[in-house]
Amino acid sequence: MSAGRVPGHGLERGRRVEIVIDGRPAEAYEGESVAAAVMADRGLGLRRTENKDARGYYCGMGVCFDCVMVVDGVPQTRTCVTFVREGMTVAHQEGAEPTAASDPARGH
Repeated sequence: MSAGRVPGHGLERGRRVEIVIDGRPAEAYEGESVAAAVMADRGLGLRRTENKDARGYYCGMGVCFDCVMVVDGVPQTRTCVTFVREGMTVAHQEGAEPTAASDPARGH
């Protein structure tokens, strides 16, 4: 289910940009969070836990980490506080993927 975007809301959108979500092109707007763009285009689920439980937008301020996705190849990116830009790639995340700071093989 896609939440979509509300037409006629009286707000001005930023410039239209194209991002790639799970390998498919998607419409987004400058000034829009990655979470908002994904929910408008693909539905409310942003990631799944190791137990396959769906997670989505919750706190909206980067505290809860329920909105993490892989953005431009970086796992654990908090999409509620990351803004879209032209050509960005976004992928749904399954489980807790390692980050460079927590995985010795990736740099620490």
